[in-house]
Amino acid sequence: MAERNDRGGKPRREGPAGRPDRAGGGRPGGRSDRGDRARPARDSRDGGAERPAWQTRVAPKVRADKPKSPPIPEEITPADLQMPVRVQLKTLSAENAEMTARHLAMVDLLIEQDPELAHQHALAAAARAGRIAIVRETVGITAYRTGDFALALRELLTHRRMTASNDQLPLIVDSERGLGRPERALELARSVDKGALKPEVRVNLAIATSGARLDLGQNDLALAELEIKELDASRVFDYSPPLFWAYADTLEILGREAEAKKWSALAERAEKALFPEATGEDEEVAILEEIEIPSMKEWKSRD
Repeated sequence: MAERNDRGGKPRREGPAGRPDRAGGGRPGGRSDRGDRARPARDSRDGGAERPAWQTRVAPKVRADKPKSPPIPEEITPADLQMPVRVQLKTLSAENAEMTARHLAMVDLLIEQDPELAHQHALAAAARAGRIAIVRETVGITAYRTGDFALALRELLTHRRMTASNDQLPLIVDSERGLGRPERALELARSVDKGALKPEVRVNLAIATSGARLDLGQNDLALAELEIKELDASRVFDYSPPLFWAYADTLEILGREAEAKKWSALAERAEKALFPEATGEDEEVAILEEIEIPSMKEWKSRD
C-alpha cells in the first residue's frame, strides 16, 4: 500500500505547463375543501400497493448526465486513510463518509502513478463532500498535478478561505504562474508574513516566487528569492534538496557555472543522505497485497 501523500506538492521550476437539495418535503395530503382525503397513488413496482400521493411528487430525479465515479477496489477501505483526515469527515453520514474516505484513499494511492485517475477520485469525493476543507484541498492539488491551473487556483483559494491556512500558498502562487500571471503570483506571495510560515512552506514559496521572477526575466531577483535562511549547506532537511537544486539552476542561468556545480553537488549529497539506497544488509522484504486498479483508459471505456 502506498504511503499517504502529505498533500503538499512542490512547485514547478519550469514555466507553465450551493447547498445540496434536501430530500423532498411537503406535508402529505391533508383534507380538501370538501373534507375528503387525497386519493392515494398506486405503485406499479409492488403490484399496485397504494402509497400517499405526496411520495410520488418528491421521488428523486436521476440525472442521466451525471458523471460516473471511478471504481474503487473492494480492498480499499476508510482505514487506508490517515486518521486526521477521517476525523474531518465526521460531519457526514456514515455511508457518505465511508465512500468519501475510500475515494480520498485512492487519491493517495494513485497521485504519483496516475495523477489523472487520482483527480477523478478527488472530484468524486468533492461531489459527495464539497463542504469539507480537506476535500477541496485534495481537488486543488490533483488539479495542479494534472495541469488544470484554473481549477487548482479556485479550489486552493477556497480551501485557504475555509481554513485560514497558508500551507498551499506555494501551489496557489505557482498556479498563477501556470495561468501566465507571474506578477499576480508575486503579489500573492507578498501578501503574507513569510517568517510565520512553516519552513517547508517557506522553501516551496521561495521556489515558486523565484520561478515567477524567471518568467519576468528578472534573473538576479530570482536568485535573491532563494536566499532564505533554509539555504544552509551545513544542515539538511527534507526540503533542502529542491531548494539546493533551484539555487544551482538559477546560478547556471546567470552564468555562474562554478557556483552552480557546487550547489548541484550539495543537492546530490543531500538526496543521498536523506534517501540512502538500500543494500543487501539493510534491505527489508515486504509482502504487499496486490490490488487491481483499472487504468483511466480502461475505466472510461466501460462507460
